[in-house]
Amino acid sequence: MSTFLWVIFPYLSLLVLIGGTVWRHRYDKFGWTTRSSQLYETTLLRWASPLFHFGILMVLIGHVMGLLVPKSWTEAVGVTEHAYHLMAVFIGTVAGLCTLIGMALLIARRRLTGPVFAATTRNDKAMYVVLGGVIVLGLWATVKANLAGGGYDYRETVSPWLRSLFTLQPDAALMTAVPASFKIHVIAAFTLFAFWPFTRLVHAFSAPVGYLTRPYVVYRYRDPRKGLRPTRPGWDRR
Repeated sequence: MSTFLWVIFPYLSLLVLIGGTVWRHRYDKFGWTTRSSQLYETTLLRWASPLFHFGILMVLIGHVMGLLVPKSWTEAVGVTEHAYHLMAVFIGTVAGLCTLIGMALLIARRRLTGPVFAATTRNDKAMYVVLGGVIVLGLWATVKANLAGGGYDYRETVSPWLRSLFTLQPDAALMTAVPASFKIHVIAAFTLFAFWPFTRLVHAFSAPVGYLTRPYVVYRYRDPRKGLRPTRPGWDRR
């Protein structure tokens, strides 16, 4: 079971993530979209969407720093374990709460706005459940380990284990002594990765880089002031 959970299952999830994304881009380009519902409601969306995207971006940056950057590197630049721990717990908790609150507002908007709810698919509902579960489990693991418990340094177990997957030398033994809350969070996260390519979350892989180099779009309008040259129908050649 340990080999399946910490070796086979992660690789299967990553394989589905990569293969599913390639398949989606190749055969479902028109479905590669968030299916925006901004036209139906903007008041709540104006607050919920930035809050959710800001939180999820901070969560992503925090996970990259904590899981992929070795502990020895941060200590080499003068960041002590205590300082890193305080920063990670504070920023991580704030980012997680922003993500959770933003997501709750988005779900409430989708449920309470008729046209938006009518456009919600079963796939969307399942995505919200899985994504929300990962966020809640992550907050629960952080709070339980650092507030209710004496703290836990996951950079000595979970981080080296994750990096061992990318070096193709998986070490399942590193996950043996990891608290159950962290284990459940990791399993839920890899489940989300496998589910990712088949949901609207796939739009996260689309970066609008072209907007940085495209020419300006020129908008022209007809001046309504009187006394100027009158307008004429587009089919009039005079």
